[in-house]
Amino acid sequence: MSDFTSDFWSYYVAGLTLVSIVACLILLWVSGTTKVKARDDNTTGHVWDGDLREMNNPLPRWWVYLFVITVVFSLIYGVLYPTFGKYQGVLGWSSTGQHTAEVAKVEKAIAPIYARFTGMTPQQLAGDAPAMAVGERLFMNNCAQCHGSDARGARGFPNLTDGDWLWGGDPAVIKATLTEGRTGVMPPMAAAVGSADDVRNVAHYVLSLSGSPHDPVRAFSGKPKFAVCAACHGMDGKGNQAMGAPNLSDGTWLHGWGEEAIVRAVTKGFTNQMPAQAGKLNADQIHVLTSYVWGMSNKPGATN
Repeated sequence: MSDFTSDFWSYYVAGLTLVSIVACLILLWVSGTTKVKARDDNTTGHVWDGDLREMNNPLPRWWVYLFVITVVFSLIYGVLYPTFGKYQGVLGWSSTGQHTAEVAKVEKAIAPIYARFTGMTPQQLAGDAPAMAVGERLFMNNCAQCHGSDARGARGFPNLTDGDWLWGGDPAVIKATLTEGRTGVMPPMAAAVGSADDVRNVAHYVLSLSGSPHDPVRAFSGKPKFAVCAACHGMDGKGNQAMGAPNLSDGTWLHGWGEEAIVRAVTKGFTNQMPAQAGKLNADQIHVLTSYVWGMSNKPGATN
């Protein structure tokens, strides 16, 4: 891997770029000085399509000037901006620097909008129409891709309106989730549970915890095997928010409902990731977005 971390490739790219520019000038010089023996009618003898003849005329002056201007421009550009390997250019421009400057400019422009929200609690913001209008736009731009525009989620993506929280639904926990992200892992547990029949028995026991239709005989046989799952979900199956382990007794199914869905979960496992938003949103934006998300599951009529 040392070949990819040394300065060789920087020099290689710089040299190749410079040689290419010089080669363009050489090509122009050769094209302008090379004389082709022409016939009496000033043609080269090349004929296409029966009657299309190549004339022995010099390159148009406007084309030559434009070619030279292009080469000169490339050299000036290479001096001002990063072009030749690791050389940063006289102006010191970089895409990272430009992005940072633009972000700072935007944050400065929107700071007055968020200034009023800074001292308000999530509960206060959830009842503030202007704050929720801002929160809705933040949600649509950053969260709706996974959780849906109505925040009701989909298979593998939690519903944010029902009050059922994997990691907890307090504003402080929601803010931590948005800021730092979450990674939830359900490891494949079929080998620990036992045979394929044992896995199905456990599936029916899990269904029984939420009062879902199940086979009582299989559920009875699966209860002892559920001890393997209890390490995360608890003996009562009510989950563990400290680990992001779902409550299996409330009838809310993140990865699908039914025997086959549970068998698939136990056999193959799952890995869910909620990406951290701290790199995209500033603290004030996360504060408003936290309030918006919290408010969706704490509206009148919401189930908690």
